[in-house]
Amino acid sequence: MSEITSSPRLTRRALRALSEFFRLEAAGGIVLIGAAVLALIAANSPLHEAYEAFRQIPVQVRIGALDISKPLLLWINDGLMAIFFLVVALEIKREALSGQLAERSQLVLPLLCACAGVIVPALLFYALNAGDAASMRGWAVPTATDIAFALGVLALLGSRVPVAMKLLLSTIAVVDDLMAILIIAFFYSHGMSVTALVWAAVALAAMWLLNRRGVKSLGPYLALGVVLWVCVLKSGVHATLAGVATGLMIPHIDKRNNIDDAHEHSPLETLEHALHPWVAYAILPLFAFVNAGLSLSGVKLEDATAALPMGIVLGLVVGKPVGIVGAALLMRALGWARFPNGMDLRAMIGLGLMCGIGFTMSLFIASLAYQDPALYEEAVLGILAASLLSAVIGFGWLRAVLPVRGAQD
Repeated sequence: MSEITSSPRLTRRALRALSEFFRLEAAGGIVLIGAAVLALIAANSPLHEAYEAFRQIPVQVRIGALDISKPLLLWINDGLMAIFFLVVALEIKREALSGQLAERSQLVLPLLCACAGVIVPALLFYALNAGDAASMRGWAVPTATDIAFALGVLALLGSRVPVAMKLLLSTIAVVDDLMAILIIAFFYSHGMSVTALVWAAVALAAMWLLNRRGVKSLGPYLALGVVLWVCVLKSGVHATLAGVATGLMIPHIDKRNNIDDAHEHSPLETLEHALHPWVAYAILPLFAFVNAGLSLSGVKLEDATAALPMGIVLGLVVGKPVGIVGAALLMRALGWARFPNGMDLRAMIGLGLMCGIGFTMSLFIASLAYQDPALYEEAVLGILAASLLSAVIGFGWLRAVLPVRGAQD
């Protein structure tokens, strides 16, 4: 917490939220890495059949008159990940109303860096896969940053990492998540059901009315969120977007009243604090475990160097830092923004490399983009290779260029 107090523009409430956010994301990132390693071990050992059987365990859930049966893998990807996206939406709303995204001066640098960090990787992926329509469905795979994984790696550097780097990385990743949500909504939805969408709109309108009437109890919002999830699941829009919509409807502090913002009760923060540990320590590691288990037994050199995995590797390892650092340099040259306190060009390059860790969101987008198991396995291979390379290169670079700081820094 002492580190974060060096950022005077943030309110005490925002500082507390950031301190908790960094602590959970960093620790959760290390658990996430462990889960991915366990998945790879399970998929490439005598436990392979048991691992596959675990992923395909049939799970039947009854919600009212609706009976839903899916394998465990899909319940995690469609159900539990909706809770992850709910927490992402809560973070975005909190940051936009009372955090790092509340002031335009704080938003310019991370917003444009995040946009460039999406566009450049997508263009590099396109350059390698333009002739293959099936592969091009995954153009968005190398555009995401895994904030938990990245902060977990940064945590290994200890006091070397300036707070400004953590703030900028987290803000870029939040904007990244917002763009990933829009990409999923517009490019990975299919077979729309008008009836289901109408009922989803009714549930969303009911939440909006609750919000407008100042209802602070979480129960009605969460009940309607479950209804919204079922409707979205049946609509053809990916079910996780119900989590996003629900999160954006949860009320936060009201700046129009006379209550001190530092002391006003926030249902949003209450829910975020309740769910964030479950997401960091359970949902994301479980998602990583069931999705990162790539069998390497039949992988050949030509598989690893094929256009699809190479497009992902090039996009994340090269495209992310080139886009982010290039945008930061351009804004500094134009006088629109400057590097944050304690960060020079070398630190910005290290941050750009860390943003190449795509892992969770990249795996999620790949699962939506590729129904062909062969293409999905190529994508997972590219994601794992790119995330590992970005983590190792970024860690080594930052360890070399960042000075050791005292505890008071």
